[in-house]
Amino acid sequence: MGKITGFLEYPRTEDPYRSADMRVRDYEELHTPQGRDARLKQAARCMNCGVPFCQSEYGCPLSNLIPEWNELLYRGREKEALERLLETAPFPEFTGRVCPALCEKACNLADEGVTNRDNELYLIETGFAKGWIKPRIPSYRSGRRVAVVGSGPSGLACADLLNRLGHKVTVIEKADRPGGLLMYGIPNMKLPKQVVQRRVKLMEAEGITFLLSTEADVRALYEYDAAVLCGGARKPRSLNVGNIGAEGVCFAVDYLTAATKAVLSGTESPASAGGKHVVVVGGGDTGNDCVGTAIRQGCASVVQLEMMPAPPLHRTAGNPWPEWPRTLRTDYGQLEAMDKQGQDPRVYETTVQQIEVNAENAIRSLTAVHLSKDPEGRLVPVPGSESRMPCELLLIAAGFVGCEDSTLTRFSLTADRRGRLLPADGTHHLGGKLFSAGDMRTGQSLVVRALADGRAAAKEIDVWLKK
Repeated sequence: MGKITGFLEYPRTEDPYRSADMRVRDYEELHTPQGRDARLKQAARCMNCGVPFCQSEYGCPLSNLIPEWNELLYRGREKEALERLLETAPFPEFTGRVCPALCEKACNLADEGVTNRDNELYLIETGFAKGWIKPRIPSYRSGRRVAVVGSGPSGLACADLLNRLGHKVTVIEKADRPGGLLMYGIPNMKLPKQVVQRRVKLMEAEGITFLLSTEADVRALYEYDAAVLCGGARKPRSLNVGNIGAEGVCFAVDYLTAATKAVLSGTESPASAGGKHVVVVGGGDTGNDCVGTAIRQGCASVVQLEMMPAPPLHRTAGNPWPEWPRTLRTDYGQLEAMDKQGQDPRVYETTVQQIEVNAENAIRSLTAVHLSKDPEGRLVPVPGSESRMPCELLLIAAGFVGCEDSTLTRFSLTADRRGRLLPADGTHHLGGKLFSAGDMRTGQSLVVRALADGRAAAKEIDVWLKK
């Protein structure tokens, strides 16, 4: 598959970033797409592997047929390649932008893996541009009605497949716009909201109903034959410090939601970082998104605190290929902060020890402290390592601890000790006609894993409805 000597002839070339100086002035897409010739050459690098690890447990959670559609793309048969991609990938326009591309790190080319993410994005966007993507309206209807509660990645994927299987699907979303994390948890520069809206419009044309600004509960689901909870793991992890309720202390998703709403409405965010000294707690993707957003809002400075030590530059012996490399990555927001401030915003092995407020109970500074591991492996403060830093906006991006308490109350459910609605038998079935999927079931994870779990739930629900 691909060109036998393609990986020897063509170096790996990703879609490049727009210059940091230009992209921080707007919320438009981060990357500049390469042309058709470049994509065909990149697809040519995909080898006829005896064991395609890109499709293995280390690679794509959706089990995309990567060598097959790369082969078709290399030969210039884009429409056929897209059809093969859509056999397993419900929304390549999402994963082609926000997926960390586990498949590329599991590629037999290792660190020079095939640019599958850019390739799939090229295929889906070519499909939309050429009119190949049309509503796929089911020819058969089962007469069964299913409610999908939540319109994030798992909810949309579950609704999409249930609809294709012939069931009548209603997606119930408490926010004012559909998309969940895709709409309000990921900044516009990573995932443009018109891309989400385009997909939702297509799903509506295929027969799916979206009910917005609506809180679902058990009573509201009586009219459905089955219901699946896809509300995500939105309960944020907080900090164990005083003054956590001060003005200017904000959880990351709330901050990103307000920022996206401001972009969509053309107004200023009520939680804007403009002119402020910003501290972000958390070194993951969400923390990086906060850094990039704060830069665009015109912050005076931004620092990103991470409790853990800096990852190694290269794989360790305990992290071999084809596992995901647990190595240092510098993402777009950090690159932009470096360009603006002249230094890396990340400070490792450090956390917030104390929040200082003014007379109006607004944060004005904080005390940070370095951490080290004690003999039992626990992170503890290092005496005498305290330092004070200015801070007028503290963004907590320390992860999530499970589904929201309000969801558990409305549906009379009990989460496990990790905050998940994960049935003891490992299925998606919570009992009766109620199911769960995505981060709500598995805990916080990747968009691509939520998509895969939503599709798995849809298949399970389909079998249950036919009993």
